[in-house]
Amino acid sequence: MDVVVSWTGATACAFQRACRLTNESFAAELRIAPRTVAKWRAAPDDELSTQMQRILDTAYAEADILVRERFKLLLNPPREPQAAALRVAIAVVLRGSEVLLVQRRDGGDLRWQFPAGVVKPGADTAAVAVAETRAETGVHCTVREPLGSRVHPTTGVQADYILCEHLMGEPTNLDPAENAEATFIPITSLTRFIPADRIYRPVLDALGVSA
Repeated sequence: MDVVVSWTGATACAFQRACRLTNESFAAELRIAPRTVAKWRAAPDDELSTQMQRILDTAYAEADILVRERFKLLLNPPREPQAAALRVAIAVVLRGSEVLLVQRRDGGDLRWQFPAGVVKPGADTAAVAVAETRAETGVHCTVREPLGSRVHPTTGVQADYILCEHLMGEPTNLDPAENAEATFIPITSLTRFIPADRIYRPVLDALGVSA
């Protein structure tokens, strides 16, 4: 910002802070009354008079480079980097006419869901789905196809759904701190374990399950 288009009480006060001057010292620098500077603080959104705009334009033009840089930073502070949204990979693992589920410990409740794991920045979603399935249940699987992604309506995390095929291994609960059980169930019984309205529609379609 090399030119101030319009000086307000707020921008004038920011310029004062950039100059690192008290009200009295800043007023003396501009050859105005200290009470004028005090008025800027009381009315930060008010546009200053044409005469005061000229006085501040001149002071800004004559300010050294460090003052100018501090002023720019005060008017346009650097933005904090946004935290990456939490992302999870959800594995829908098929074995013939069966699908793999884990019974998750959710506080004092138990609920069934597909194996899932957090996707760290830079990690491959499909690889996480396969690895987390093996880590949670001991089941080895391979990726068949991605089924899509959504913001999960319950948890608010970004959920990526991966359709997988069973290769080997019987389900075992390898994560007792998080899960109570791991098992294959008949696909036809899926909505008895997880309500249909909580299942991502493309998952139901891929499994041939009616909502």
